[in-house]
Amino acid sequence: MAESPLVSVIIPTYNRCKMVEQAVASILCQTYAAYECIVVDDGSTDSTASCLQERFGSRITVLQQENRGVSAARNVGIRAAQGRFIAFLDSDDEWKPEKLRNQVDFMAANPGLRICQTNEVWMRKGVRVNPRKDHCKKAGDIFAESLERCMITPSSVLCEKSLLEETGLFDENLPACEDYDLWLRVTCAYEIGLVPELLLVRNGGRPDQLSAQHSLDKYRIMALKKLLVSNRLSCGQVQSAFEVFARKCRIYGEGCIKRSREDEGRDVLRLPETISRRVSVS
Repeated sequence: MAESPLVSVIIPTYNRCKMVEQAVASILCQTYAAYECIVVDDGSTDSTASCLQERFGSRITVLQQENRGVSAARNVGIRAAQGRFIAFLDSDDEWKPEKLRNQVDFMAANPGLRICQTNEVWMRKGVRVNPRKDHCKKAGDIFAESLERCMITPSSVLCEKSLLEETGLFDENLPACEDYDLWLRVTCAYEIGLVPELLLVRNGGRPDQLSAQHSLDKYRIMALKKLLVSNRLSCGQVQSAFEVFARKCRIYGEGCIKRSREDEGRDVLRLPETISRRVSVS
């Protein structure tokens, strides 16, 4: 590995003028200097782009697009990136100053890995909270754990750009769980490195977050359905993924029926039988 490989840091943002300034400032404070910062403004209707240009000038690159969602914004940044490595930072999160340095050093010390993440501090409405035990991050083969819920935080990731090009970028048809979808495609084939230090401050608890606006299992079901028929998985992985898929379909489908969305519920409840005809499951 080159002594200081370039890292392309990608921040998608929408109508978060002041918040994204704090995120960018945390990048510019990094102790690792070989990076480029790309902010993708996803059709903001406030003064996000002009505020960023006025405060940071040529130290960052601001790309603007029509409002197409966070996946499209991240993908625009990935395609524009010049670095060997990609790092993501959501516009409401912040990095500790050593984040990039520690991850680049970790990747240099573990040349068999193509992706790593860090541990993180959880903040909810300005108050630090402890993540539940089932959200604690793990290293190595984490595919099975990733089936239940997203086990990789985009803002904590450092990965090879070529890895994303090979596995495919974020699915722009998913309004939520786009990270869950991508990381399943990654974890079914690659081990994940973990830098143990708390290098990300992950802020949550606001109503504008996607996780607060959508029923997440609806989109996890869509992602699992796509993965099961993708021919990416081993026989054992197919079995594990199908079991989680069938359970999520049952819970979500029965919930729809209880909420008087009978047509949607019945369609979801039929999905496991439909998919079982296309993949080998016991």
